[in-house]
Amino acid sequence: MLSDRFGRTIDYLRISVTDRCDLRCTYCIPKGFKGFEEPSNWLTFDEITRVVAAFSRLGTRRFRLTGGEPLLRRNLPALAASLSALEGVDDLSLTTNATQLSLQAQALRDAGVNRINVSLDSLRDDCVSRITGSDCLDKVLSGLASASQVGFDSIKINMVPMQGVNDGDIEAMVAFCIEHGFILRLIEAMPMGSTGQHTAGLDLQKLLAQLQPRFGLLPSDQPLGGGPARYWRTPDGRFTLGLITPISQHFCASCNRVRLSVDGTLYMCLGQEERFELRPLLRAGCSDAELEAAIRDAIELKPEKHEFLEQPTRIVRFMSMTGG
Repeated sequence: MLSDRFGRTIDYLRISVTDRCDLRCTYCIPKGFKGFEEPSNWLTFDEITRVVAAFSRLGTRRFRLTGGEPLLRRNLPALAASLSALEGVDDLSLTTNATQLSLQAQALRDAGVNRINVSLDSLRDDCVSRITGSDCLDKVLSGLASASQVGFDSIKINMVPMQGVNDGDIEAMVAFCIEHGFILRLIEAMPMGSTGQHTAGLDLQKLLAQLQPRFGLLPSDQPLGGGPARYWRTPDGRFTLGLITPISQHFCASCNRVRLSVDGTLYMCLGQEERFELRPLLRAGCSDAELEAAIRDAIELKPEKHEFLEQPTRIVRFMSMTGG
């Protein structure tokens, strides 16, 4: 197994297949931003498959396709099929804004994508338009309906509660998830780039104290993925709530993941600058052994923790540049 210098096992790789997105969420990509990576620098599907195969040989078992918006990458189901066929890939999942999902849900499921997370911050048209810069709610709901029909192992809704924006929409989202059998995950906004640094997020510890008596939530130890969410369930099991709290209760001591950006850069932490570029090695024709050695070297760079609280303006790159 891969492990870093702090004894943490690295068994989860998030793979950004594009830094482009068809939305401009206020906490992610600023309006008018044009600093996207040149397509010639994107890892090809063959290069991504080589990296994933190397990670799997080193013991990594969980992989997630992300962006930007991953469904904008042409022929994504073909990549998913190549990855899911690799020995050692036990779990292949996807995070999407779902605007393109109704067209690709069946192909992704057939290709071996097990689970899917959909970013959705409100069920109100005006609020969604304000956050995303697009009148896209109907497309997202259509995508969710298609995902339900094709039978993914789980569908999670990722919601970023923001003060004065969508903080009044949480109970409506809970009801929506109960109705459709979705898992709701609330995520604290992270101060990444100018967008994230100007987002007024909520302290989810305080929010949990309000939701627990309202819905009778009990702690759950049921494994629901490889990420950092902590889960609660209603006594009847009809609703599951996950909280991701990088600010109010960070989880750095158990961090098990690194991120591969679309240009082949491995980022060790969202809140630090440590990185390792794999693309030059891949395009120089490195051997499998050399690639595995490079990955081990990269993991040694992983820092002990982020410093979002201590240095909230430090990370100037946007989330889409790192990989979601």
